[in-house]
Amino acid sequence: MEMTEMTGVSLKRGALVVEDNDSGVPAEETKKQKLSECNLTKGQDGLQNDFLSISEDVPGPPDTVSAGKGGENSEAQLEDEEEEEEDGLSEVCEEESESFADMMKHGLTEADVGITKFVSSHQGFSGILKERYSDFVVHEIGKDGRISHLNDLSIPVDEEDPSEDVFTVLTAEEKQRLEELQLFKNKETSVAIEVIEDTKEKRTVIHQAIKSLFPGLETKTEDREGKKYIVAYHAAGKKALANPRKHSWPKSRGSYCHFVLYKENKDTMDAINVLSRYLRVKPNIFSYMGTKDKRAITVQEIAVLKITAQRLAHLNKCLMNFKLGNFSYQKKPLKLGELQGNHFTVVLRNITGTDDQVQQAMNSLKEIGFINYYGMQRFGTTAVPTYQVGRAILQNSWTEVMDLILKPRSGAEKGYLVKCREEWAKTKDPTAALRKLPVKRCVEGQLLRGLSKYGMKNIVSAFGIIPRNNRLMYIHSYQSYVWNNMVSKRIEDYGLKPVPGDLVLKGATPTYIEEDDVNNYSIHDVVMPLPGFDVIYPKHKSKLDRENVAHIHRGILCIVAYDDPKIPLFNTDVDNLEGKPPPVFASEGKYRALKMDFSLPPSTYATMAIREVLKMDTSIKNQTQLNTTWLR
Repeated sequence: MEMTEMTGVSLKRGALVVEDNDSGVPAEETKKQKLSECNLTKGQDGLQNDFLSISEDVPGPPDTVSAGKGGENSEAQLEDEEEEEEDGLSEVCEEESESFADMMKHGLTEADVGITKFVSSHQGFSGILKERYSDFVVHEIGKDGRISHLNDLSIPVDEEDPSEDVFTVLTAEEKQRLEELQLFKNKETSVAIEVIEDTKEKRTVIHQAIKSLFPGLETKTEDREGKKYIVAYHAAGKKALANPRKHSWPKSRGSYCHFVLYKENKDTMDAINVLSRYLRVKPNIFSYMGTKDKRAITVQEIAVLKITAQRLAHLNKCLMNFKLGNFSYQKKPLKLGELQGNHFTVVLRNITGTDDQVQQAMNSLKEIGFINYYGMQRFGTTAVPTYQVGRAILQNSWTEVMDLILKPRSGAEKGYLVKCREEWAKTKDPTAALRKLPVKRCVEGQLLRGLSKYGMKNIVSAFGIIPRNNRLMYIHSYQSYVWNNMVSKRIEDYGLKPVPGDLVLKGATPTYIEEDDVNNYSIHDVVMPLPGFDVIYPKHKSKLDRENVAHIHRGILCIVAYDDPKIPLFNTDVDNLEGKPPPVFASEGKYRALKMDFSLPPSTYATMAIREVLKMDTSIKNQTQLNTTWLR
């Protein structure tokens, strides 16, 4: 094993908080979530599906709208259809007739989004990024500089917590009836549960179980024909579901339970949706410092309002690919952007470079850095890039926005989305297309619901139903596309030296480089602003605040040999918790891999650092073909 230590300096980034563990090459690693220990009711089966998008409060439409085609559909009908989606989620995991590798032939390459230049002159080599999602591990670095690790599953001792019996005292049938009552899925106004083996302690546990597991429900004890019943009923209508019970939370305890979330192959927003479903609460009571994308193992801090560590820890018995721990109670939530960065552990498998080539590449990365392009996950994985939607939004071309989001396209998509798009192309009927979607919380489903509600002549109001974060995603994608292209053009025109008219930062103020001042700066000082309102641009022709060349923090590199492409090449936090010994490598093997440990500031893409090392396209389209060729 050969090891090299890297050092470098960090640079500040723009204000957008975007974490880098972008989607990569799929492998046969996806595990189904374990449901047996949770006694979940029928409506929970869909939790094993990967396509639950974040459900948050969305801006309301204008008071006056025109009801065009589809406007006659009642809102109650749309709500009924949305509630029914949970029962159908378990049926949508169908086999696709086309392999992922074939579908990704239609995906984007780096050149499609303006990623074309390198800053170093070393000879590149081939390697496979994310052959397994466990080859890419991200640990969040908090605002105190501490790297988040999952290393403690214990629950803080709190006498206010109910006993563990609250998780087992209710039968599966009783839980189903209570959930249907809680979610207004039937016409019952209350649910009565007979107390078998009646004691005061038993009644107390049932009261606690209903109130803690089903937010929004109140309970009372009634005598009926000589038997004791616990009666559950709604306390404050539908709003109670979004607001955790205030009077049941001890005043001496911080209102937020902070915990470390370890997740595999699922992005942060999907993970929050899964947790909120199991806890039966709204997703907007969770907070975090940055989002982590899907195809990786990621470890980050999460905060949730008035949910006990006891309830959160119980999820460890219910979920696979998740693990929650390091619980503590705090007075404040987390805020987006508070993190200092991320620490990465990355394995590039089946590398072809000699030891000298790898060493030269590492030295170059340490000394020169890499172009801080926006990574591929900003632009989607299908033949319709998200930046095209963003451009149409900025041009107020709302018919084009609708068409780009809903039209059929080549690329990696679930079968039900393909059928929905086909129905839309054939009928232009939003209600008919919506019926093809068992998962209506995706962007396409939200837009179709809006079109059904407000009509085809009111696309702006229909688009407003899509959650704000998702709408902004399109704008940010177009900003990123323009920035990438302008940085590539700047380097093509002027190389890697500062020129008069470039922008540099003095404090937080952008300043032009003058002719007699050029020698006082390097390319690392030059910034290229994101396009936007009231922005100062460079004076030269490459007119496009974000530093364009970044360095890694201190890191460790090593080359390892191995024979089995399916074995993990390092331990995760969960492996360490379970006491698994670290892998042992031989001096020689069938394959060689490069293992990299390094840290980056927020909004810096690790894949762009890896791209500079390999000197090759790191897009899913290219990596999938490499992976497919290797495994034949």
